[in-house]
Amino acid sequence: MEVWSPTIAGDAGPKYLAIVKALAEDIRAGRLLPGVRLPPQRALAKHLNVDLTTVTRAFNEARRTGLIDATAGRGSFVRGFAQQAEVRRPNPSGSVDFSMNMPPQPVAARLAERMAVGLSRLAGSTGFLDRMQYQDGAGNMADRAAAAHWLGGRLGPLPVQRLLVAGGAQVVLAAVLAAILKPGDALCVPALTYPGLRMAAERRGIRLVPVACDEEGLDPDGFLESCKAERPRALYLVPTLDNPTTATLPRARREQIAGVARSHGVAIIEDDAYGALPPDAPAPIASLAGDITWHVATLSKCVSPGLRIAYVVVPGTNEAVRLAAELRAINMMASPLTAALASQWIAEGELDAIVAAIRQENGLRQAVVRETLQGLDVRAHSYGHHLWLRLPEPWRRGEFGAHARQLGLSVILSDAFSVGPAPEAIRVSLGAASDAETLRYGLSLLATLLAHPPGAITMVV
Repeated sequence: MEVWSPTIAGDAGPKYLAIVKALAEDIRAGRLLPGVRLPPQRALAKHLNVDLTTVTRAFNEARRTGLIDATAGRGSFVRGFAQQAEVRRPNPSGSVDFSMNMPPQPVAARLAERMAVGLSRLAGSTGFLDRMQYQDGAGNMADRAAAAHWLGGRLGPLPVQRLLVAGGAQVVLAAVLAAILKPGDALCVPALTYPGLRMAAERRGIRLVPVACDEEGLDPDGFLESCKAERPRALYLVPTLDNPTTATLPRARREQIAGVARSHGVAIIEDDAYGALPPDAPAPIASLAGDITWHVATLSKCVSPGLRIAYVVVPGTNEAVRLAAELRAINMMASPLTAALASQWIAEGELDAIVAAIRQENGLRQAVVRETLQGLDVRAHSYGHHLWLRLPEPWRRGEFGAHARQLGLSVILSDAFSVGPAPEAIRVSLGAASDAETLRYGLSLLATLLAHPPGAITMVV
């Protein structure tokens, strides 16, 4: 066969998946044999009367699932492993997960392909077997240097001795709390704060002191009053794309908070999980007050939670020694293999490319949010993958959560974040939805629920 001409008319679902489906069926039926060269993407798009991006997405998906190989300058060729390939399709159950706050995995990120290539290269590299052994609890020097290079774009030059590699941000937060606070100590937190931090603090008997926030994030005056009244040992906050409120602290407010903390001897735990996503994010607090700040940057929220890699920058070498001991006690070490993969991606610019693809996908998904949730009290950020939604009257969060579950929608109620009284609000995470169509479907159901009073829901359903 010299020219492949699939038929996709009448096929339900996204057109790119219809192209992949036709490709898989033709391989199974023997109409496409291994080694056959597929037509150029532009020519196929013209033949099918679809956008070039649709064909590009289809070819990327076919490559991801093992149907084809692609070589720059030569084109795309059939592999012939259709019997082992799995084509992703929208969830037939109709359920949509808005609870798991993870980055989307767009085709443009080529995450599976990059992992396959990266791991293969690592396996063939000198010293690979050393990576399969136990490592220093703070990470080896090569990975720490790579992290310093990557974080340096936001924090400025970093001494490797102040930077550690760990197996995820949750491990880091637990270790930092153990390193700088004792049971009974006070820890200032936003009134709505990350549940993982709450859990780690409560398990150590640390007393949480809620600080008021507004649309720009933590209130410096409220933090000052808490310092005077409660004498906290530390402050925890997410300064960029706050979880759950999406607020981003402007630079002036970051400087105010750092000034209050320094004047009262308070350490700052800066959870910068989303800091790599907005290209215009203000400078991290660690770049303004590095002598008192424990800066935590994870790849889970800007690349993939499967890597389980986080980087932490500490105030000085003494703090690095203390934190390394806590990390060893809690989790021994970060995975040397995924740490090496992350370092390789940093060196080759792959990590920045993945982040850029996720940033772009977040922008597309936020456009769907603006379209489907018009008129509702929504706080969101163009480059974030979650939003904060205040429920309209007469809805109450528990009642709304129950109705949402009946429709196959899972959201997180404000109770999970509240240190004190919980507002009538929910967090909606956008990354777990497999594609824009699934996202739009789920958000439309949320909007339909909110457009009717609880008593009318049975008619809507």
